[in-house]
Amino acid sequence: MRTVLVTGPGGAGRTTLAAATALAAARKGARALLLTTESSAPETVLGTSLGAEAATPIAPGLHARRIDPGDRFRQEFLAFQERAGAALDLLGAAPLDEDELTELPGSEDFALLQALRAEHASDAWDTVVVDMPSAAETIRLLALPNQVRRYLRRLLPPERQAARALRPVLAQLAGVPMPAQKLYEAAERWETELSAVQRVIDDPGTSVRLVTEAGPVATANLRAIRAGLALHGRRTDGVIVNRLLPTGSADPFLAALSGSQQTALKGLREEFPDVPVHEVAHLGRDPRGVDELDALIGGPAGGIGDTGEPGETGETGETGDNGETGDHDRNGGTAGHRPDPWTVEDRLATDGLLVWRVPLPGAERRGLGLVRRGDEIVVTVGRFRRIRTLPSVLRRCTVSGAGLRDGVLEIRFSPDPDLWPKSD
Repeated sequence: MRTVLVTGPGGAGRTTLAAATALAAARKGARALLLTTESSAPETVLGTSLGAEAATPIAPGLHARRIDPGDRFRQEFLAFQERAGAALDLLGAAPLDEDELTELPGSEDFALLQALRAEHASDAWDTVVVDMPSAAETIRLLALPNQVRRYLRRLLPPERQAARALRPVLAQLAGVPMPAQKLYEAAERWETELSAVQRVIDDPGTSVRLVTEAGPVATANLRAIRAGLALHGRRTDGVIVNRLLPTGSADPFLAALSGSQQTALKGLREEFPDVPVHEVAHLGRDPRGVDELDALIGGPAGGIGDTGEPGETGETGETGDNGETGDHDRNGGTAGHRPDPWTVEDRLATDGLLVWRVPLPGAERRGLGLVRRGDEIVVTVGRFRRIRTLPSVLRRCTVSGAGLRDGVLEIRFSPDPDLWPKSD
């Protein structure tokens, strides 16, 4: 199964291009689904209203579904309220009714991730195209499951749950506070759900596709976006440059605007030498309905609906449960999964160093930050941040320096004499 996450700067036309990508996959014989949280734009583009409960047929092989974050929030809150009924009664709290619940900020993110996981597990589709939020929000959204799982493990360590049989004894004899079992049960449910979502995000068949317009700031914007995606190990499988004007116009205004677009297009191709850059012509209007989406597919873009094969890469990406926590081998991989892009290079024999190589195409030295906290390292690229647990071999070392060269951050580690195994 292929999952294509379509995002880009706001206003670039990502909803339209997400719909066109899904339609192109259906035209090639795939069972394709378009997922979106937008309420009106997809319906305008597709020319039909969308349901939230089930996927709506759009064209042969193509379905679309609008995710309702409010409904998802109400269901989850009411279920939580029912499970916590006894505690609420003890506190004298009055339960909330369904008709007075309004979703909280962040509900849309979790609703989208849950819907993606459910559709992935259904095995009903060959291709799922997701109309994602703007690029910066998408990067944070894709990092969310691992971040929340890390918080849960810090706040409710599983090893303390294992001692629940000793809880009464410890409470009486040692006064050790032990969290309530209900908290652990809730944490276990969240861990199961978040792990399933993470597996979809890290699946070799999942990739990100960027939509942009060709303007003077497009290259700079996408450079920062690319660095943020690379920081979290997300694979970019293509860049779609939208609303390109025809070249060679006799009108001076249109000729100048087209020339500016072509200059920006050249810059994007130089910025993404290893990623396909597809061109989409301006139709002179906003596309509406399947027929006009077909015009986009059949235009100069050519490959906007090419979802490739699972695992095909424009950039290296992580797969499997990507080791935000837990032990690693020297190359940062976890058992049963393909090694992730953060690899350890052994230079002990020549330089007395181990080097952790972090691919960060698009990153610049300005805005790059690096902090070690115990067995973790915090890497900041512009406005994006990631926390990784050090591979076991690096936990016995100290950070001796770092440098960014050719789109790769090299973090140098020197063995700590007090922790490093001593040779005979």
